[in-house]
Order: sequence, then structure tokens, then C-alpha cells
Amino acid sequence: MSAPASAPIPIGILGGSGYVAGEALRLLATHPGFAVRAVVSTSRAGEPVAAAFPHLAAAYPELRFGPAEALAELFATAPRAALLSAAPHGASAGAVAAALAAAAAAGCELAVADLSADFRFADPAAWSAVYGRPHPAPELLPTFARGVPEHLPASAHSRFAHPGCFATAFLLALVPLVGAGRIAPEIAATAITGSTGSGRQPSAATHHPERRSTVVAYAPLAHRHEPEVVAFVREATGVEIDLALVPQSGPQARGIYATLHARLARPASAAAVAAELAAAYAASPFVTVATAPPRLVDVAGSNRAALGVAVRGDRLALFAAIDNLAKGAAGGGLQWLNRRFGFPENAGLAVPGPGWF
Repeated sequence: MSAPASAPIPIGILGGSGYVAGEALRLLATHPGFAVRAVVSTSRAGEPVAAAFPHLAAAYPELRFGPAEALAELFATAPRAALLSAAPHGASAGAVAAALAAAAAAGCELAVADLSADFRFADPAAWSAVYGRPHPAPELLPTFARGVPEHLPASAHSRFAHPGCFATAFLLALVPLVGAGRIAPEIAATAITGSTGSGRQPSAATHHPERRSTVVAYAPLAHRHEPEVVAFVREATGVEIDLALVPQSGPQARGIYATLHARLARPASAAAVAAELAAAYAASPFVTVATAPPRLVDVAGSNRAALGVAVRGDRLALFAAIDNLAKGAAGGGLQWLNRRFGFPENAGLAVPGPGWF
């Protein structure tokens, strides 16, 4: 499904008024191969996209949010298209199922990158155990590839489930080392996340003024990304890890800084572990590895992931810094779609972060 340079692939976005959708629109504004044709928002249908995202006004001066029916109109005029779903957990599966049915009825070949949790578990019972209700579209689960793009080879899949933002950071640090038997399976992790990770509708705990000058742990040892990471690692390596996760709300608007602790299965220096990680990501245009801890500001606003390593005896500390909206969501989904349509993996994603906020 490679695309000629002269024919941009039309792309639609579900959950169009949230932060992740706004990030997707920002990245797509300069993409050489995709053209945004529909942005679905049930709450803001008919409004200009720039009303929700004023910083994108110059890129999308005429674009308006539309109802779900706007996707059917897109599919009716395109032999192939892409869909990026930033709809909420539990709602995305039904919306994606409806979009797939509409595309099939129109004879449109549709590729999907889903950024919700709805297709991240292969087993619908595992999803239900985390989210407390029956899975909305269990029949679609076998049709999705799941994981971060760096961990899955190119395939004939056209439907992709991207891990959550915490999970993306942890998986990039863990999967190569767990798969190589470098570390013991008992892993402790903390991660500080920015306020955009809580979505656009604030609560007393997530509203930015309430968290601007503080750090607080939440859902300790009970966060929904914990079983997600365990499942993704198992699927990628065949190893069952024991993960203890303590997430923290941080004072920044965007970005995740993760620290993981593990025991080395055999002696190794920090340089040797870093070299092993670097070799695993040698083909990636986004992942960098060092023996020093990364800085969050250096990756914020970009699709980069910066990994760091420290060793003392058999103790290993791993660090991972990513942008939760980009590499942890919209950028990762766009990576999948780039690959599916034969674009360079960094198409639309090579823009650097601003460096200062």
C-alpha cells in the first residue's frame, strides 16, 4: 500500500477536540503524504478547528469539526484512507468499528491507528478486568497489531493499537533487555507525567493550577497501564514480568519522565547495557541512548525518546523521557500509518521540540 507522492492520502481523526487530536493535527500540518479531510467531534461539530486549537489557525483556516458521518463522505470519495482515533477509552472501539464498516461499504481501503486502550489487549477479558465493562468490539481484537513501532517488524497489518503514554516509555526501556535475558523480571517503576495526560476536561486533581507547583503520586501499584505493560512485554518477548508502578502527576504540561529499577541477570557495565539498547534501536530515527540520564525538555514537543542507563553492582536504573502527546500518542500512531502507506517513518515527525517552554 505505498502511496505516490502526487496523491496525498486522506486522513480522518476521531475524538477531534482533545489534546491528542490537536497534537495529531499539528504533526499532520506539514506531513508530505497525508491530507486532513475530516475531524470528528460530537461535542463541537460545526465549529472551526481553530476555535479549539488557536495555535493551528494558520494551518487549518477553513477546517471545521464534523459529525461521524463526515467519515462516510470521505470514504465515498477515496479508494484508500487513514484514520487516527483519539477517542476516549471505551468509546473508540465502537467508533472505529463503525468507520471500518462505512469504509467497507464504500469500497475504501482503510488503515487505522487507535490511540485509546480499546485494542491494546488481545484478550477481551483482560480489557474488561481493567476497565470494568464488556469490551465494545471483541471481534476486532484479532485484526489489530499492538505495540510500539520499534518492536514490531513491517507487516501486512492495516490496524494498529498504540500503547499508552506510560507504557510507551516503559516498553522502549524494557523490551530489548527483557527479551535478551539481561534483567530479572521483577521491576519497579516511577514516572512523572504532565497535565495534558489527564485530558482536556480538568478535575480537582488534574487541573493544571492545582498541580503546577507540586508532584503527587496517584493510583500507586494500581494504575491501568501496569497490566498493559506486562501484556505488551509478554507479547513481545514471551517473558512474564512483575511490574510495580507508581505514577506521579508533575508540574509540567507535557512529557513523561520514567525511572525503572531492576536487577541485572549477569554482570554488565552501564556502557554495555547502553550499547545493547542502542543496537536494538539502531534503525530507529527517534530513539537515542546514553549512559547519562536524559532531560525531559530535550524531547518535549517531539517524537523522540531518550533513554539513559546507570549501573551499580547488579542494580540497574533505566531512564526514559518522551512526550506523552507525541511519541506516547499521536506521533506513535502517525509512525504506524507512515509505515503502512510506505512513507519514511519520520515523515511529518522530524520536527524538533522547542527546547524551552
